[in-house]
Amino acid sequence: MQKGLFVTFEGADGSGKTTQLNLIKSFLEEKGYDVVVTREPGALELGQKIRNILLHYEGTVADRCEMFLFLADRAQHVETFIKPAINEGKIVLCDRFTDSTEAYQGYGRGQDINLLKDLNKIAVNGTEPDLTLLYDVSTETAQNRVGNEKDRMESAGIEFHKKVRNGYLELQKENPNRIKLINANNSIEKVFENSKNIIIKLIQEKLGE
Repeated sequence: MQKGLFVTFEGADGSGKTTQLNLIKSFLEEKGYDVVVTREPGALELGQKIRNILLHYEGTVADRCEMFLFLADRAQHVETFIKPAINEGKIVLCDRFTDSTEAYQGYGRGQDINLLKDLNKIAVNGTEPDLTLLYDVSTETAQNRVGNEKDRMESAGIEFHKKVRNGYLELQKENPNRIKLINANNSIEKVFENSKNIIIKLIQEKLGE
């Protein structure tokens, strides 16, 4: 059986990445591909408990504690869901993955980037995305799209989110072959067209279709 593909969707809250993920899912299913959608944090039952802490815990969460909670969720997610799905030949679409941790906990919270990269390697145990779509939008626009009801991460303040955006852009420069930058200020239709074309190219290259 041919292995599947692993595609991650990254960007700030309010960038439109989740909308695009769902549009890509529908597009691929119409083409007959076996597609599964997942997310981080909180894809699985254990992860949902971690997600609740990360996004809604009302007390203080130390920065390093936050980092390890994300990594713990990822390790469980990869071993029990992502890796088996890829091995079954499915196309896995994931809303956030390792780049989120490096952007948010590294560039945003100021944790050691190189340490985070090493810890991510341990958490994913060799399972890396074939492609990452990074949806870039101005921080002000992203915050306006999110609205007034924000979770713990969304409420971190505009300076924090500017650091996150800059972190994502640095990661894209470091990994131009894997991370494809998409202007998310455009219309949903235009952004989808750009996303679709990148996905089609990946399938042609990796699956020979």
